[in-house]
Amino acid sequence: MDHWIPFWPDTAAVNAVVVNNLYIAELGLAGVIMATVIGMMLTFCIRYWRGSPASRANRVQKTWHFEIAWTVATLAAFLVLFVWGAQVYVWLFEPPPADEEDYVVAKQWMWKIEHPGGQREIDALHVPVDKTIKLVMASEDVIHSFFVPAFRIKHDVVPGTLEVIWFKADKTGVFRLECTQYCGLQHATMTGQVDVLTGADYARWLTDQGVHNSLVQQGEAVFRAHGCSGCHDQNSTVHAPSLVGLYGTLVHLQDGSVQLADEAYIRDCILNPRSFTVAGYPPIMPDFSGQISEGDVFELIAYIKSLKGAQEPDK
Repeated sequence: MDHWIPFWPDTAAVNAVVVNNLYIAELGLAGVIMATVIGMMLTFCIRYWRGSPASRANRVQKTWHFEIAWTVATLAAFLVLFVWGAQVYVWLFEPPPADEEDYVVAKQWMWKIEHPGGQREIDALHVPVDKTIKLVMASEDVIHSFFVPAFRIKHDVVPGTLEVIWFKADKTGVFRLECTQYCGLQHATMTGQVDVLTGADYARWLTDQGVHNSLVQQGEAVFRAHGCSGCHDQNSTVHAPSLVGLYGTLVHLQDGSVQLADEAYIRDCILNPRSFTVAGYPPIMPDFSGQISEGDVFELIAYIKSLKGAQEPDK
């Protein structure tokens, strides 16, 4: 529908089509209301221009039926748009099952991307066309904002949190990546590109990077280098929760609350473990905040997510 609209920006993802449809509907409704108001104004001006024979009697007569109809009709139309917009918002920020999951670290003034196979990029993101891509994002310093205009996706990357966004590109090509949150003196230079490739070209690109260790393997190395295996391995003597099958489960904490073990929960447990003590376990895990980078955290998350299997019962 948007192809015939002059000056319409490029559309290259299924996310963009959904956002476009909502935006076109909003423009259409605003246009109808504007045309109606201007039409009534012109009608009034022409009918009652000076010297016209139109009657000026009953100037204070109320027309409640017209006023009520006009108000109810516009309210109903905007409520429909509100519900539609809320559904689109939820759809955009609840990632479906992904074909690939990439990790993005934002810092002044660059985008660092890590692929599951261990491939790394700076200010560029290579993805296959017609595949659902999930991005897990973190910031090492200030607030940044990941924005790809052609995909109609934009999400703030806030320090101390993990943010998740997804897209499915439906057109090959090179598309601009921008930071839309002022993040310092060189904010304008914090740009990049998303290269959408065919499946064969993407597989060739992955191979050409010459990476030998996957993100999971790198995460396992970090896991052992920081002594995590001494407490969380299957055969450890320390009374610590098992990480096997942890991702995606519900975790009961010491304070009585329940948390979903997603990427954000795993990150918080690594950097601020005393706030997320698992029920039945002593709060003895050290704080790794300031000791490991966001990139190391992503590698650990990838490794923990790879530990499939039935979780052991609490001891």
